[in-house]
Amino acid sequence: MPSTKPDLKIDEEGVCNACRAYENRKHVDWDQRKKELETTLDRYRQHGKHWDCIVPVSGGKDSTYQLIRMLQMGLTPLCVTASTCDLSEIGRKNIENTKRLGVDLVEFSPNPIVRAKLNRIGLTEVGDISWPEHLGIFTIPVRAAVQYNIPLIVWGENSQNEYGGPAAAAENNVLDRRWLEEFGGLLGLRVNDLSEAYDIPKRNLLPYNYPTEEELQRVGVTGLFLGYYLPWDGIANNLIAQANGLVTPEYVVEGSMVNYENLDNHQMGIHDYFKFLKFGFSRASDIASMHIRRDRITRQDGLDIVRKNDGKFPWSYLRKPLEDILDPLEMSVDEFVKICDKYTNKKIFKCDAGGKLVKDRHGNLEKVNYDNV
Repeated sequence: MPSTKPDLKIDEEGVCNACRAYENRKHVDWDQRKKELETTLDRYRQHGKHWDCIVPVSGGKDSTYQLIRMLQMGLTPLCVTASTCDLSEIGRKNIENTKRLGVDLVEFSPNPIVRAKLNRIGLTEVGDISWPEHLGIFTIPVRAAVQYNIPLIVWGENSQNEYGGPAAAAENNVLDRRWLEEFGGLLGLRVNDLSEAYDIPKRNLLPYNYPTEEELQRVGVTGLFLGYYLPWDGIANNLIAQANGLVTPEYVVEGSMVNYENLDNHQMGIHDYFKFLKFGFSRASDIASMHIRRDRITRQDGLDIVRKNDGKFPWSYLRKPLEDILDPLEMSVDEFVKICDKYTNKKIFKCDAGGKLVKDRHGNLEKVNYDNV
């Protein structure tokens, strides 16, 4: 991982905190952690009264795995889906597959006109088209917990542990309002600030707001990271999910190095591309680094893969053309390129003598350094 990654710390031996967190897993008593999980789940069993917990699901490999584990442990979950901004055909198939595992599922689809406006605001103001979606992923299941009086929410991985972040956050086993505000994708842009600035009625922003403290305390809402209690591994999750009906494409997803991640939203290619523009790494770097830590590939293999696949201009995602992805935002490709250039870190990418970004005929940038040292 490059040192430009936010919250990444590299120690005196040149090892980042994401690698250190993975090394620490060797010293975890996973049998004891599983017993802790079983004890926690027992406290929330409703014994036939209603649902035992909420499992937020997108239909992807990780949320399918979360659901399978809860079913194996004898719980009756209510699955809650916060609809993506531009749902793919594969994404729809996998949501339907989730239902076929034998659960109740609530799918919340926010106002698409408001969502498109928020996508545009997120892209132009903070360089993240997925800003509203990443908020909704965390707020909508919590609102459902309050609505249906279900105290327990079972989340998946703690991203600060898997990808690198502050030690206190990485070791956390719960997701609360503080975690959301610090790591959940707000990027300094507060939801309540949007109403007046962009003439969006406050009632239309309700899905993107966390419930009040009074509401949370009334229900006793708590959320735990399953990855704290069970060893987390994307490939293992994918194998289990595919064995239970998960659909994946026959090709490597654009900007990635695999075909089993981020299959539900056509806008994800833009989201990952802006991470590349800001910090010099993207989806392929994330996945390659995880496999290097697990000794599945060498560091040199990872560098070669990243140079080939990471950070390509997002002309399509899941084979949907960029023009069609931008259309709901009322944005042209030319306007999009200007926004890209605005958020590009010129310290990371090559520029000509006049300071203009150097691009190839496909619009791709070239990093100054690909070795991350």
